[in-house]
Amino acid sequence: MEKRKILIVDDDADIRVGLHARLRASGYATVFAEDGMSAVTVARREEPDLVLLDLGLPGGDGFTVLERLRRHTQLACTPVIVLSARDPEENEKQALEAGAVAFFQKPAENDALLEAIVRALG
Repeated sequence: MEKRKILIVDDDADIRVGLHARLRASGYATVFAEDGMSAVTVARREEPDLVLLDLGLPGGDGFTVLERLRRHTQLACTPVIVLSARDPEENEKQALEAGAVAFFQKPAENDALLEAIVRALG
């Protein structure tokens, strides 16, 4: 059986490496984008099963990326989980209304994040 693929979109290399290690240990394959401009390009090319998306990105913030993913036919139904250091009171509702399936404040608790990934992937 092919591993489920998760696109990690974050400009912080340490966060990308940490998420990669956690996800790989849980049986997932990962691909990466480090800015808003490359996130949609990588998503189109790789067709991930799920996207972990930071909001504070260079080259277009996470909300712009989420909007572009939702407009792309192949990616419109791809679940997106937002991981952000931004204030959840100001951003969680907006992220969920824009189409994210979950919102986590960084640093995300490992078990809760993995549970959300399992739920989102069905």
